[in-house]
Amino acid sequence: MRVAIVGATGAVGHELLKVLEGSSLQFDELLLFASPRSAGTQLTFKGQPLTVQVTPEGAIDADVILASAGGSISKALAPKWVEGGAVVIDNSSAFRYDADVPLVVPEVNGDAALNHKGIIANPNCTTAIAVVAVAPIHRAYGVKRMIVSTYQATSGAGAKGMEELLDQTRAELNGEQAQASVFAHPIPFNVIPHIDSFQDNGYTKEEMKVAWETRKIIGDDSLKISCTAVRIPTLRTHSEAITLELERPATPDAVRDLLAGAAGVEVRDNPEGKLYPMPLTASGKYDVEVGRIRESLVFDGGIDLFVAGDQLLKGAALNAVQIAEYLQQKGALKAKQRA
Repeated sequence: MRVAIVGATGAVGHELLKVLEGSSLQFDELLLFASPRSAGTQLTFKGQPLTVQVTPEGAIDADVILASAGGSISKALAPKWVEGGAVVIDNSSAFRYDADVPLVVPEVNGDAALNHKGIIANPNCTTAIAVVAVAPIHRAYGVKRMIVSTYQATSGAGAKGMEELLDQTRAELNGEQAQASVFAHPIPFNVIPHIDSFQDNGYTKEEMKVAWETRKIIGDDSLKISCTAVRIPTLRTHSEAITLELERPATPDAVRDLLAGAAGVEVRDNPEGKLYPMPLTASGKYDVEVGRIRESLVFDGGIDLFVAGDQLLKGAALNAVQIAEYLQQKGALKAKQRA
């Protein structure tokens, strides 16, 4: 069984290596690929050095490919990888909205992965974090409307985004003028309500991704969703304030008990003890933290909650590996015959 990572030297690629080290996924060989400028780089896996190769233009002799090299690379090469016999779990937005490509969060719709035609899409990081918390509530009480405000870390823009935060913060503290490159404006000591490009309806593409993808993953096209996505000056972990209008009224205690038993969720909800979700505590954690669970003052019987999830883990690398694990557990991921 061969596993390949395409985009191994990026922020998500590094997290994929770490997650695979502790994964239940059974495989014999790991192949690493990246752009020509990263070729020859050595990365460590389980104490052993592995050399990064240039991503080939054609097929890769692997059984599962974890792709995190960007949408243009995936769009051009993923079909060739599938023709070569690999199952591709893609972390870009290239295939998320294709009707015949499953968009999967294993805790929510793992069975959808079994219907793949060679490519399985990993959702946008913000969506993945939200649906882990929202899906159990939707199943139990039915969600009619969902209003989301996000507080997204610079890791959402990759390693360059995190570097820009650190570099600009040093500049600001030294009395220098921070110059924005990755983001639309300087990020230190600032929040920027602008992630991805603005659409004709006034929302950004990032905000629309939350709406489009949540409906596809949960399997409910009637769900009405509004999102405001904001970049904040933290390194990693996205946080989200979520308001839900429910079809059947729920109490905060009932939702708290429900989420305490939900896969992929850690309930941190004791305001008196100053216990609630935060990037500081959620970073590096596999589960999504959920707290501040309270009755909505807008929607009768509705619920407000706050979530925090590691964008590089549940929002990207961890979810991709969990999809591969799920396929293997279901007997749907097997090694090819090789000479």
